[in-house]
Amino acid sequence: MTVTTGLSGNEIYCLAEKGYAPGNIVVGNSVHSLGLVGSVGSGLKAMLGGELKQVTRLIEEGRESAYQRMLQEAVNHKATGITGVTSQLVFHGSNVEFLAIGSAIHADRADLGNKFSTSDDGQELYAQLDAGYRPICFSFGNVAYSMGLGRGLLGSLKTLGRGEIKEYSNIFNQTRHLALTRIVEHAGKHGANAVLGIRTTILPFGGVNEMLMIGTASHNPQLPGDKPEDIISSDMTNVELWNMASKGYAPLRLLLGTSVYSLGLVGGITSVIKSFVRGEINELTRLLYDARENALAIINDEAKGIGADDVIGVKTYVYQIGNGLIEFLAIGTAVKKLSNINTQSPQLPPQAIVVDRDTFYSSVNTDSFNVNANKGAKPINQGYMSWLIPVVIILFIIIQVFWGKFF
Repeated sequence: MTVTTGLSGNEIYCLAEKGYAPGNIVVGNSVHSLGLVGSVGSGLKAMLGGELKQVTRLIEEGRESAYQRMLQEAVNHKATGITGVTSQLVFHGSNVEFLAIGSAIHADRADLGNKFSTSDDGQELYAQLDAGYRPICFSFGNVAYSMGLGRGLLGSLKTLGRGEIKEYSNIFNQTRHLALTRIVEHAGKHGANAVLGIRTTILPFGGVNEMLMIGTASHNPQLPGDKPEDIISSDMTNVELWNMASKGYAPLRLLLGTSVYSLGLVGGITSVIKSFVRGEINELTRLLYDARENALAIINDEAKGIGADDVIGVKTYVYQIGNGLIEFLAIGTAVKKLSNINTQSPQLPPQAIVVDRDTFYSSVNTDSFNVNANKGAKPINQGYMSWLIPVVIILFIIIQVFWGKFF
């Protein structure tokens, strides 16, 4: 029977080495509308800032519905597992389609009968299996949030001063850790003691932002403890995971550190004036340095608190979030050397680490219609808050001036 699969030749080779054969592409979808009641309720909560639980639930239900329908299609194909699972958003006017896609695989041996799904492609799955981690299911955690008008006004006023804006830092730290907590809880419900290959994406959704984390809930009998608080989380690729396991290291926790800084009105004016003259702008240099150091210090302190040996794969991101504010985000995985961690093979085959080449290119920008959550982090969508907050402040000042003049 002819098979239509999304697996590459390298992936098929790697899976064959572990006893799996390619199957057909499987798809699940669900089209949702936010609805008038949800929009009003979410709009009111957006004024306060923080998580918008109605929107979070809407997105979670949509993603879960699409995922379950994809699973059912895999069952219809009598598949053992699904690899390369993605969770996408496709906008159709005022409606959004939640789309789950993966490639089914079939076990060649009776001892490989456990059903599973994973966000890993065939190459990453090979490395994960060889490192001793059995995949259980595709896992995700999300949170929809808004900066909030109230916090935005206070934060905007504070941007007149230079340094960290705690109100904004707190919002971003809370939302990021909420998403991480939820993906770990989701994995725990399925009997996992690890969530691997976590990818973090920030997506625009109806004027607010969704922070989404996806990964693979897995189990490794070599890890100490099976309690919910013992579940490890990692954003390492599975090839990195294999390399660390070969040296006796296991991941402990995905660490996140966020700080939101403002240059301030006076500093901004000074830097603008200095920009007309060639040379270093000391105000900006110091601000950016301090912000990065603060974000890195957050994850360093958290790593010490859980007894990690190192924090590896640290990545820093800088986002312009409007109103003269800059967010600095640091992400890394805390690791620790354990006596019983090892790999099944002495080395990975070349086919497991070769990067497949893209053969189709399009210059058409489709980001506003199709958002693939597996493509990595995107810049934070500023939404309406980027222009609403300063407009409200200006209107407030105008009203105060005219009220005093005429009344």
